[in-house]
Amino acid sequence: MEDILKQINDLVWSNALIYLCLISGIYFSVRFGFPQIRLIGNMWKLLFSGGASDKGISSFQAFSLAISGRVGTGNIAGVATAIAMGGPGAVFWMWVIAFVGSASAIVEAALGQLYKEVKDGQYRGGPAFYIQKGLKMKGYALVFAAVTVLSTGFLLPSVQSNSIAIAMNNAFDIPVSYTGIGLCIILGIIIIGGVKRISRAAEFIVPFMAGGYILMALIIIALNYQQIPDVFKLIITSALNMESTFGGVVGMAIAWGVKRGIYSNEAGQGTAPHAAAAAEVSHPMKQGLVQGFSVYVDTLFVCTATALMILFTGMYNVVNPEGGFIVEHIPGVAMGADYTQYAVGKHFPSIGSGFVAISLLFFAFTTIMAYYYIAETNMTYLQGKLKSQIFIWVLRALILIATYFGTVKTAESAWTLGDIGVGLMAWLNLIAILLLHNKAIMLFKDYERQRKAGIDPVYHYEDTP
Repeated sequence: MEDILKQINDLVWSNALIYLCLISGIYFSVRFGFPQIRLIGNMWKLLFSGGASDKGISSFQAFSLAISGRVGTGNIAGVATAIAMGGPGAVFWMWVIAFVGSASAIVEAALGQLYKEVKDGQYRGGPAFYIQKGLKMKGYALVFAAVTVLSTGFLLPSVQSNSIAIAMNNAFDIPVSYTGIGLCIILGIIIIGGVKRISRAAEFIVPFMAGGYILMALIIIALNYQQIPDVFKLIITSALNMESTFGGVVGMAIAWGVKRGIYSNEAGQGTAPHAAAAAEVSHPMKQGLVQGFSVYVDTLFVCTATALMILFTGMYNVVNPEGGFIVEHIPGVAMGADYTQYAVGKHFPSIGSGFVAISLLFFAFTTIMAYYYIAETNMTYLQGKLKSQIFIWVLRALILIATYFGTVKTAESAWTLGDIGVGLMAWLNLIAILLLHNKAIMLFKDYERQRKAGIDPVYHYEDTP
């Protein structure tokens, strides 16, 4: 069974998906005139504009909710794995996919806003909604919703909680069952409060967790400031086959940099539109631009922070595809979060393991919160006009069970199944947003026209074609 699942996962996450992500991002970047550069000032302004309403959350809350899903264990373990498999050059290709992927994120979030609905007194939306209403393909939408509920509601929460439990046990000797109980109590209190409470929790936790992590990276950078030119030169020359040491893994650098970049920032995967649709904004493109900025925060800030801590301290190994290692600075250390722990521990031996464990706690916990919200949104879509709350309560119970189960025992197949689910979401969503590109272009032109006229852009949702 493991072999079969691995073959399916390799097929779903094949180079074809990488090319689709790149082509989509490049197309939207060129078609919109590179808004990720031209409108970056506007992105920042929109991030803090507008407020919440009875039906929707604020732009910043939607941003925080999306970041909760984007920033997870992949920002710590995923970056380290990319360096281990592709060398320092993999970091450069993570930057590239974040840049072009930001355009895809703008489009999917704007479409999420455009086709949102009011369900149970609050805004709901996402790929299932714009696939049905924009493409008029109900079966396609149902498949997306079902895959999303399965992967984000039942499979992925357990692997996130497993990472938390292992890290807390290794750093502080806390029994995994105690961690599981604590996670379930806090998570239960938050998710029972619905999207408003989830968004408020994210609004508080996200700046704290990302800020603390980046601050540690800045301290380590400051301690190694003389190496800054050399490290950036190493990243760029390794990526462009100008560094002899890593010349044999340039292909791996591109493949792993792009894969881990996509996996981390989730641009185009169809997760962020759920949070974007919940926001109270006057024009869909406003939330699109905010979510485009969130990709930068994930990859250019948090992932880069991890990469620089590892590279500045030299706490990494690079695998040789032909066997052995190209470089082996820390013999016997498995690729993943351990690289980051060793990097922090080199300068702060007494807190290295604990700091990374607490970072993983915040990163993974907020990701579970985001997973629940995504699963709940798609469950409400599958319910249709059925008003019963029984399915939502069943979902809440099952995600708490999955979270606890993950802390005490997680099957290896759960990781693979979760990866397959997320990969299928990406395939379904990227095809959908490409098919809906005319609607996105219409929104962008309307937004730009009003801005040039000196008007605060407003879109009349009742006019949506």
